[in-house]
Amino acid sequence: MQGFEKFYRKNWAERLEVLRKTQTLSEKQIEQLKTNAVTPEVGETQIENFITQYQLPEGLGLNFVIDGKEYLLPMVTEEPSVIAGASHGAAIVKKAGGFTTASRQRAMRGQVILENVQEPTKLAAQIAQQADSLLQIAAKAHPSIVKRGGGPLELAVRKLAEDLLSVDLIIDTKEAMGANMINTMLEAVAEKLRSEWHLDVLMAILSNYTTECLVSATCRIPVAQLAKNGIQGEQIAQKITQASRVAQLDPYRAATHNKGIMNGVDAAVLASGNDWRAIEAAVHAYAARDGQYRGLSSWQVAGQDLVGELTIPLPVGSVGGSIGVVPLLAVNSALRQERGASALQKMLVSVGLAQNLAALYALVTDGIQKGHMSLQMKSLAAGVGAAGPEVDQVVSALKQLPRNQQNESSARKILAEIRSAN
Repeated sequence: MQGFEKFYRKNWAERLEVLRKTQTLSEKQIEQLKTNAVTPEVGETQIENFITQYQLPEGLGLNFVIDGKEYLLPMVTEEPSVIAGASHGAAIVKKAGGFTTASRQRAMRGQVILENVQEPTKLAAQIAQQADSLLQIAAKAHPSIVKRGGGPLELAVRKLAEDLLSVDLIIDTKEAMGANMINTMLEAVAEKLRSEWHLDVLMAILSNYTTECLVSATCRIPVAQLAKNGIQGEQIAQKITQASRVAQLDPYRAATHNKGIMNGVDAAVLASGNDWRAIEAAVHAYAARDGQYRGLSSWQVAGQDLVGELTIPLPVGSVGGSIGVVPLLAVNSALRQERGASALQKMLVSVGLAQNLAALYALVTDGIQKGHMSLQMKSLAAGVGAAGPEVDQVVSALKQLPRNQQNESSARKILAEIRSAN
């Protein structure tokens, strides 16, 4: 496109000038980009071709009691009801004693893919016999992590096809998610296999399917506590259990079930500065680990309790990437009062289970729309120009209308009436 040659070499002001001169944007729109760029110097360090900062609302998830301690959870999302739902689910669990969490292991995985393999079974055995020496090569490629007590832990070889092998390294990255660290180690091993073993290396890259980084949260809720609107708690608990069963059987339901879980997890991950896309990739791959995509959580009635459990891979870090660059992330860390990546993982899996509980509880009682619509009406009111106390007035009037009339046209008409009355 004319005018955008070598755009990446220009500084921020020059890029905005290109947008103005090419008439891509109006002067008013250019000013909007400038206004939204609160810290352009930070944006320039994070991405290429920076023009502004796109801001999302941040709120606090409340009521989270995890392993006996209560936490505040910063959450970043544009979707109404996510923070309300997570806080509501957490409040139910808090009343019953809170979440209990467990982390089985905290390690990441990387792959060196070998192609044009002639005798895969024989070669796999030969590489496995040299595991210790290859792990030493990986350790020497990144000695600083070894000094901190981390580094390569294990090497495994998997046959992908008759002509393809995957040489997998399991690596303890300590407090970092460790993408660059992992890739550096993998490339050192790849070079050894290429130059001395004379093998064809297709690629060396980390895996986002982090099955060595699983974290679990569980909770027990007395069924009597779930009673609502004249419906007995035992009946609601059974319905939640049945809804959980449907998500195990039907991938169409499982996708929405898991999306609800990730509404909370993604919002909390984003507020932590970690890569939410990597978390999404890991979690959804884990949901299909047995060959069918299934719901990630499970709910069962055990005696007089409803028992919930969620296990997901959470490859997050407390250092590295944007975490040390964006000032707000330090504020969020202080709000969470977490003590490293393992503690953050336990918060994230708990928010996922809380979000799931709130969604299922709503679905089997009032329906999902009741809670959603109140917040959607606020967005509707703001969208037609309501401000300050006008928002609540518009929402209140919309709630008096039939469901099929709770729309933008009605909101606009109500706002006009409010203003004409004043």
